[in-house]
Amino acid sequence: MIVAQIGKKLRSLQNGMVGFMCPGCNGMHAITVEGPNSWGFNGNVDAPTFTPSILVRCGSAVDPSFIDEPGDPPTVCHSFVSDGQIQFLADCTHQLAGQTVPLPGFGVVE
Repeated sequence: MIVAQIGKKLRSLQNGMVGFMCPGCNGMHAITVEGPNSWGFNGNVDAPTFTPSILVRCGSAVDPSFIDEPGDPPTVCHSFVSDGQIQFLADCTHQLAGQTVPLPGFGVVE
């Protein structure tokens, strides 16, 4: 659930989490930035930095409610977000693997 827009690139979510749009996955990734076991966050909502890297895995191996289609590859998105740039690591399974691109903003506020 989106609680509020904070800056152009982040959404504040419940339970001390923030969300950002991932251009490689064409969707939002959410991470915890408050409380125990949280990512480091520089507090800059327009040019965020999160540490350490962010690893997102999808598919039925991670979420039993997900229904894999025949031939679907495992989905991995592994990145660093630094100063408003998202650096996709080589183990990503999408088209931006190995590239660094600006962290996109959100479109229409939901």
